[in-house]
Amino acid sequence: MTTRSGEQGAPPTRSERFFESDGYWYYTTREGVDIGPFDRLEDAQVGCSDFVDFISSTDPNFPKTLEQYAA
Repeated sequence: MTTRSGEQGAPPTRSERFFESDGYWYYTTREGVDIGPFDRLEDAQVGCSDFVDFISSTDPNFPKTLEQYAA
C-alpha cells in the first residue's frame, strides 16, 4: 500500500467506501457512519465528495461528533 499526499508513517487500512443495499447506494465515512440512500453509484460518489469537502472546511472537532452516530 502507498501513502497519500500529506500522510506520514504506515498507510492506514483502507476499505471500499461504497456499497449497495436493497437497490440503493451508500457510502461509509471514516467514522463508520453509512450515508445514503442514493439511486445510483455516481450519486453516492458525488455525495461522498461533497461530504469530504464539508468536513475539510468545518470545525476540526466535527468528526468526533459524527462518531456518536456510528453503527
